Amino acid sequence: MPFYYYFDPTYFLVLIGVVLSLLASAKVKSTFARYSRERSRTGMTGEETAQRILSKAGIYDVRIQRVSGNLTDHYDPRNKTLNLSDSVYGSTSVAAIGVAAHECGHAIQHNRGYVPLKLRSAIAPAASFGATISWPLIVIGLLFGGSGLLVQIGILLFSLAVLFQLVTLPVEFNASGRAVELLSETGILYEEEVKKTKKVLSAAALTYVASAAASILQLLRLVLLFGNRRRD
Repeated sequence: MPFYYYFDPTYFLVLIGVVLSLLASAKVKSTFARYSRERSRTGMTGEETAQRILSKAGIYDVRIQRVSGNLTDHYDPRNKTLNLSDSVYGSTSVAAIGVAAHECGHAIQHNRGYVPLKLRSAIAPAASFGATISWPLIVIGLLFGGSGLLVQIGILLFSLAVLFQLVTLPVEFNASGRAVELLSETGILYEEEVKKTKKVLSAAALTYVASAAASILQLLRLVLLFGNRRRD
């Protein structure tokens, strides 16, 4: 009985989420490292790949720039910048070209008004606020005699962060799909190289799936704990 009072079985939900995230992170790092050692036959760099893809798509107002770090690549729709990391910008590897093409996929989504991307951008501020303030509200609610209202608000705000994670999935999968298609159409990579790049992008997609799953499990834990508290 003493063990029961100090052990929360819902911690297993958090543990599952952590394990999924760690496995996905390890997978993308190992896959990227593997194909980073394989130089593309065309010899194009990540930056050159981005330039060609954007030109083919008729996009000339996106600035390509180098950013520090490893796998810190991202497209910023606010200022239309395509940011490529040190390991991608000047690299001629199959992995780097795939990542650069993926980010171009986001730029094309933005240019063509891809609805899931617009939705993600719209809820991003609320999701960021919810992720920041939800736990403090829940803790304060518990400290003040288990205030149901504060806990409910905290869970609701956390749900916004989960929603953001879910909306991110189609955005990322679509960008990867565009990348694979564009690399084949432009001839930047040969057929066997495209298959290897697809493995890199698939591994990267797993990180978003794992992150969404971890968030859902955390939300489920909060709902379970809150439900138990209400019954108590």
